Amino acid sequence: MTGGVDSSADVLLATSGYDHTIRFWQAHSGISLRTLQHPDSQVNCLAFSPDRAVIAAAGHQHVRMYDVNSNNPNPVVNYDGMSKNVMECGFQVDGNWMWTAGEDKTVKIWDLRAPRVAFQRMYTAESPVNCAILHPNQSEIILGDANGAIHIWDLRNDDDAALGNQLKPDHDASIQCLAINQDANYLSSINNKGDVYVWSLTQSSQEHVATLTPKNKIRAHSKYGLKCRFSPDSCLLATTSADCSVKIWNTADWSLRQTLAIDGQRWVWDAQFSADSNYVVSASSEGNARLWSVDDGDVRRTYSGHQKAVVCLAFHDNSPN
Repeated sequence: MTGGVDSSADVLLATSGYDHTIRFWQAHSGISLRTLQHPDSQVNCLAFSPDRAVIAAAGHQHVRMYDVNSNNPNPVVNYDGMSKNVMECGFQVDGNWMWTAGEDKTVKIWDLRAPRVAFQRMYTAESPVNCAILHPNQSEIILGDANGAIHIWDLRNDDDAALGNQLKPDHDASIQCLAINQDANYLSSINNKGDVYVWSLTQSSQEHVATLTPKNKIRAHSKYGLKCRFSPDSCLLATTSADCSVKIWNTADWSLRQTLAIDGQRWVWDAQFSADSNYVVSASSEGNARLWSVDDGDVRRTYSGHQKAVVCLAFHDNSPN
């Protein structure tokens, strides 16, 4: 189907990966609503704008922005100028700017209000950047790189060339994903060994920069770790892995709450919680996305249609809790 998607709907779900398509789904029924072709490359990351009018798709050397509401199959804006894979992208809360992070060792800020498509600011790390997240204070970007370093880029500092605050939880592991809970008091990371690190996150009134205090280390998975996501109520942490599972952890004591796995499921590349924290949507290598119940670990819906691995999803849930 090629028609537009109602961006005012309470729930929006999009998936993408290695078959060069972006699919929009009716989350509660599993019906495919719209398919966009993305011929330039695989898609590494998807993100809805805050007003849900557009969706950004990050791929090899570019980000393409598509209109959600219309049936226009072509990108409405193209962001180029990256030399390698763009691994992550996201939006400032008011939709004024977008950030991108990638294997070219940079995080870039793109002013969406500017008349010319070009990045305005750039932070350069010492190795490829696998992940980046915007702190809820909208003033710091925390990024993780392939050498195992976590950087804090203070956007209030005009000296973009300065190397930000850094820490290395494991010198022999690559940071694959970072997550901050909605209360902004926890930061988590997952690395390629399957280990999860958790820090208490505090804001110094003098320094204005986030301070990280080690909280816990979890041997979450026996194989390659891929994603970590906090639930909206901050009570749970989801982790995904090459071991073909999603694991749900209680943040009160970091005990294992649930393992989401099913026969035929392969690497789980991405996962996100529903607004009420009772469900998780996952994306995996065999070409499916799934809606899981956290309570009993059962699959509630399967989203089938991709011809290759599904490695990313965008899930906006504004439904009443």
